Amino acid sequence: MANDQSAKNDEPVELSIIMPCLNEAKTIGVCIKKAQGFLQSHSIKGEIVIGDNGSTDGSKQIARELGARVVDVPIRGYGAALMGAIKAAKGKYIIMADSDDSYDLTNLMPFVEKLRQGYDLVMGNRFSGGIKEGAMPFLNRYIGNPILSSLGKLFFKTNISDFHCGIRGFSKESVIKMDLQTTGMEFASEMVVKASLLKMRTCEVPTTLSPDGRGRPPHLRRWRDGWRHLRFMLLYSPRWLFFYPGILLMLSGIIISLWLLPAPRQVGKMVFDIHTLLYGAFAILVGYQILLFAIYTKIFAIAEGLLPQDERLNKIFKYVKLETGIVVGAVLSIIGIAGSIYAVWSWQRTGFGPLNPSEMFRMIIPSMIALMLGIQTIFSSFFLSVLGMKRK
Repeated sequence: MANDQSAKNDEPVELSIIMPCLNEAKTIGVCIKKAQGFLQSHSIKGEIVIGDNGSTDGSKQIARELGARVVDVPIRGYGAALMGAIKAAKGKYIIMADSDDSYDLTNLMPFVEKLRQGYDLVMGNRFSGGIKEGAMPFLNRYIGNPILSSLGKLFFKTNISDFHCGIRGFSKESVIKMDLQTTGMEFASEMVVKASLLKMRTCEVPTTLSPDGRGRPPHLRRWRDGWRHLRFMLLYSPRWLFFYPGILLMLSGIIISLWLLPAPRQVGKMVFDIHTLLYGAFAILVGYQILLFAIYTKIFAIAEGLLPQDERLNKIFKYVKLETGIVVGAVLSIIGIAGSIYAVWSWQRTGFGPLNPSEMFRMIIPSMIALMLGIQTIFSSFFLSVLGMKRK
């Protein structure tokens, strides 16, 4: 018997409750009934939409018999199933939840109230609402989720503390603006990350997590999916993946080089000389390359629509143009060439005979650094100009 609230009259659907499904025959019916009971008890015009990922255990038939709308999603994956349901949803607001009966679908008013107040994304927080015994593995509860959520808060400056909670609400308009791309479990992180990058209004409400009722292992794979979440967050944060490591490495190299350039240094019984100076030069060059990767990634991601416009970067590029990079690179190259010429002249003074390595390398290494940085700067400036070109 159909029980879709939107079918009762012609009033617009306010709330779509969506669930991904892949062989959830044991629990899909319970979840749908709870969601329908919630809509009825609070007189909300709503619908139940199931994004089915190819179930073969009768899940789809159960859902249809209970009045839910089933959307067949051929692309496999948690994110793909949810996006299929999101696109088909008719509601102004959407609440998504797993179809394993682990979330309380009879207590959705905290989400609805926040959505009605204008929040773009309302996340459930299992750690503040309560995690029942056996509902979450020890490693996920005390290591995986806290670490990944903490990194997410650090990288993206968001107020969300439970990045991977499976129940959350959002407006249809907001989720379209997010332009979500991932098809797997990292879909959960992408939604929070995009909301933060787009400066959307977000908040959390307590929710409870119960052991699922499927009686089989979950689709989640702890290490594989944990890595995919971490990888996604790093790729969407060029600052933490490239910029900060590059700055740290480059500054370390500069400090070491300036310390050893005048003469060898002794610390206790250890003497640091040109060998350590060479590693300092290496750190400068590699750090500079990593910094360039940060800029390349940022510009490419913005040009492709993966990241929003960065006003600070736009202001910098108003003054720092292709010609600026060429001039800076040329100056560095000239310094490097001049130092190399001076080193050859010093060699010529000895009749091109043996030299003191400690003295000679103190001229050659800085010259090499300047020359390589100059060449990199010139060609990187051209490459950045290509990346920044407007695409028709």
